[in-house]
Amino acid sequence: MSKQIKLFDTTLRDGTQGEGVSFSADDKIRIAKKLDEFGVHYIEGGWPGSNPRDMEFFVKAGKLKLNQAKIVAFGSTSRSSDPAEDANLAALFEANTPAVSIFGKTWLMHVEEALKITPDENLERIYTSIRFLKDHGKEVIYDAEHFFDGFRSDPKYALSTLEAAHAAGADVLVLCDTNGGSLPHQIREAVVAVSSAIDAEIGIHAHNDGDLATANSLEAILAGCRHVQGTVNGYGERCGNANLCSVIPNLEFKLGYKTVPEKSVKRLSALSHYVSDLANKSHPAHLPFVGKSAFAHKGGVHVSAVMKNPETYEHLKPEAVGNARRVLVSDLSGRSNVYYKADELSVNLDEYPDKVIDIVSDLKDLEHKGYEFEAAEASLDLLIRRSLGEWEDPFSLKGFRMMVEKNEDDEVRSEATIRVDVNGVTEHTAAESAGPVNAIDIALRKALSKFFPEIEKMHLSDYKVRVLNGQDGTKAKVRVLIESSSEGRNWITVGVSENIMEASRQALMESYSWFLKEQKSTYTSQKQKVS
Repeated sequence: MSKQIKLFDTTLRDGTQGEGVSFSADDKIRIAKKLDEFGVHYIEGGWPGSNPRDMEFFVKAGKLKLNQAKIVAFGSTSRSSDPAEDANLAALFEANTPAVSIFGKTWLMHVEEALKITPDENLERIYTSIRFLKDHGKEVIYDAEHFFDGFRSDPKYALSTLEAAHAAGADVLVLCDTNGGSLPHQIREAVVAVSSAIDAEIGIHAHNDGDLATANSLEAILAGCRHVQGTVNGYGERCGNANLCSVIPNLEFKLGYKTVPEKSVKRLSALSHYVSDLANKSHPAHLPFVGKSAFAHKGGVHVSAVMKNPETYEHLKPEAVGNARRVLVSDLSGRSNVYYKADELSVNLDEYPDKVIDIVSDLKDLEHKGYEFEAAEASLDLLIRRSLGEWEDPFSLKGFRMMVEKNEDDEVRSEATIRVDVNGVTEHTAAESAGPVNAIDIALRKALSKFFPEIEKMHLSDYKVRVLNGQDGTKAKVRVLIESSSEGRNWITVGVSENIMEASRQALMESYSWFLKEQKSTYTSQKQKVS
């Protein structure tokens, strides 16, 4: 039977100390609910004595009906000789949580230089603070701050701080790599020493300053820890905390430990994205296990092998963590990439064996010119279907003109005129807006909606410009990616040119064309609409 590891999530406390990470009290409540549904055992909500927002969270959290998770309030050992008079401990009681997490000093340098008290006074504060909390019915998780640094400096004293916490009744002794600089073998040596000296439940809290937080957490568990702390997506101060989105699947699938229900592990990617959305941060594509690129294959040799047996280049089934395999197409692509993407797009290339080499050649040529189809899958879809003769654009450009002017009132106005051909009929329209891209989009929409009224259901939702050869300065070629959406569905198209408006025009017309393909707006239907 696999051994159970308790998960202690500190996204809402330590995670918010990361640069650019901030949650409202309501955001924290939403995340707490998700973490509870996922199966986390402890949710550290914040430091109630430090700011009103954390206190607001604890007030609201007190009304939650959670399935299993315990909300935890965070604080420090008493700053006075009498814990009953300590405001920090009073705030922990005011938070009214079943469990509390308090940190104390382990490293003599901190005791003497930060607290400016004697080593014995520090031991006394640890003991009396925990005893006070235990006497008032709290579950106490003790964080031994800077434990590994302290252990390397003075192992005897570092152990004595844990012995004081254990004697006071701490439920878990958490060894903290607060500066994040320890190496796996140092983690193991310390955990083994603690486990040999103290009969208690041991935990690990690792930071990622050496890019080893996940490895150090796993090493600690292999050495005897049964409680692991971390954050979703590795958010946290400086370089972040141990990423639970990596720790959990490594424990479950590689080491045979139990963390959360099996169905929950399959929702790991969804949890990761949910938290990044509420943090208002883009989701890192290269996050292991849960990132968009975690199971993405680009090299033709890799794709060919993966199509035969995914284990050739995948250490885990992407579905196990709620992710998905992706095959990218680029100048590194081979026929296997194109076959795979065509299958995703419901195109049967087996019916066109002589066309595949041409498609691969076209892709490589376009990528060389600056096009990118990894994100712009709608443009890739059109490219393949045009090559196969399965799609012909229902309209074509006859010409367009753009004018931008600024008046004496500092107002900027853009005017676009465009001529398009639809089934032999030329439609000439104009539109103006504050921005030139929006102006040409409006003009195109006006022209095409006369023939295809369904276009009114779609709209531009994102616009990105990338300079491809910055050394050419203002003559540089640019790549434009346009994301469009309609009724909950999104797609991306691409355009490339030395003229930013031409690149934008290309991507816009591609977007309309792909939408009409999906709507099955055929050439015959155009004739009917014109007539």
